[in-house]
Order: sequence, then C-alpha cells, then structure tokens
Amino acid sequence: MIKKGLALVVAATLLTSCVSKKKYVQLEEDLMETRGDLQKTTVEKEALEAKFAKIEKRVEVYNSQINSLQADNQNLQDSNNQKMEFLADNSTVMSANMKANLEAALAKLPAEALADAKTLKDSMNIAISYNLKQSIDENNMDNEGEIEVEIDQTVVMISVADSLLFNSGSYTVSRNAHPLLSKLADVINAEPSIDVMIEGHTDSKGIHTETIVDNWDLSVKRSTAIVRLLQNKYKVDPARLIPAGRSSYVPLTDNSSYKNRARNRRTNIIIMPNLNKFFALMAQEEVVSLD
Repeated sequence: MIKKGLALVVAATLLTSCVSKKKYVQLEEDLMETRGDLQKTTVEKEALEAKFAKIEKRVEVYNSQINSLQADNQNLQDSNNQKMEFLADNSTVMSANMKANLEAALAKLPAEALADAKTLKDSMNIAISYNLKQSIDENNMDNEGEIEVEIDQTVVMISVADSLLFNSGSYTVSRNAHPLLSKLADVINAEPSIDVMIEGHTDSKGIHTETIVDNWDLSVKRSTAIVRLLQNKYKVDPARLIPAGRSSYVPLTDNSSYKNRARNRRTNIIIMPNLNKFFALMAQEEVVSLD
C-alpha cells in the first residue's frame, strides 16, 4: 500500500515537472521573440531619431537663412525709405536728391503761380510751364503783334494768327513766320522735358481746291508744314512734335464777321511738359553730380 502511494506521488511529480518545462520553453521563446522585436524597434527608433535630427538641422538652417533674408530685406527697405519717395498721383518714384532739386525749383516760383496746384504733379507742370513762359518772354515772342502767349492750366499756349504764318487758303509757310519759328525752336531745343503740339484751326468758310479737300485737310496740312519746318530747318527732334488739325470746330468766337473769322484762323503752338522726360533728365543730372 505504501509502495503504491509512493508510486503515485512520483508519477504526479514527474507529470508536474513535464508541464512546467513546456511552459518554461514557451516563455523562453516568447522572451527571445520579444527581445528581437525590442531590438528591431530600437534600431527603427534610432533611425527615426537620426532622420528627425537631420530634419531639425535643416529647419534650423532654413530659419537662419529666412531670418538673414528678412534682416537684409529690412535693411534694404529702410535704405529705400530714406532715399526714395513714391508719387501716388503720377506713379513715379523720386529719389531724395530729385525731390530736393524739384523743391528748390519750386521755391523760385512766385506763390501766385502755384496757387492752383493741388498735387505735386500739378506743381511740376506749373514749374516747367512758368519757366517756358519766362523763356518765351525773353525771346520777345509775344511782341510780334499777332501772337498771344498764355498759360492754360499746366501748358503754355502760343496762339499765332494765320496772317503771320500763311497766305489765305495756303499751307505754305510765309517767310515772315521764320523769325518766330526760329525763336520757338530755341525754346524747344533748350528744354528737353517738353513736347510740342502744332494745332491748326480754320474759320467756317468752306474750301476745296486741287490740293485741299476741305477745312480738315487745310488745318492738318498747315500744322504739318510747321512741324516739317521745325524739324528740317531748325533741328527740333521730330519725336517731340505732334501735328494736329481741328478744322473750324473749335472757334474762339462766332464766324459772323470778317474780323471774327480772322481771329478763328490761327495756329496754336501748345508746349506740354513731359513728366517722364523731366524725371529722366533729373536722374541723369543726379548721376552726373554723383560722378
């Protein structure tokens, strides 16, 4: 009986020992697998950390470059703000030296000359026109008897009776007009920042000849004849000359009398400031002064 019980105890012990070993083996296998996964994860983590470190370095470099560019841009902006001003009414950039030159020129004008100027563009136009008027007065162009000179808004208008420029019904320029055109050419050539429109006007009496179709044709031919003479004889740059014919449709007065019709027959020489040329010339003067 004792032997039988001892045998059972031994059998149970052996059975228990076998089950524990299986679990141990399984646990050992699980441990090895876990260790393998952990090692793999560790490698992947280290690789990700290395990539992240590279990305952080690149971000740091980019931020440094951006900050440097922003600083450079701010320095340039500060420098430009000190040197340049923007004219909103003319979409023009003016340097500080140009502005100083312009202000000096405007300071020489009488206050009444600038009374109607509402913008800086108006002031520049008036300054150029005023100087032109002075040049014209000095050349005695308004003392020829049949010439009127006036500043109309921001341009100089020289109105010349056709009796001084042409024979009746003709577009051939009279020799009597040459002294006037010579003085006009001197003014134009001395002031590169202006353009000149030659505008022909007739009275209301119709005309039709072998060479002239109507008053439109006559007014255009007369203005073109003046332009050609200024270009060919007096060496005015043709790019600055604008011929125009107005026929009889812009009269100074009604055409009811001979005197009124004579007044309407005229050629307007319109001297117009060209602000683009004005600024270009000021810029050239600034460069020369810096040199």
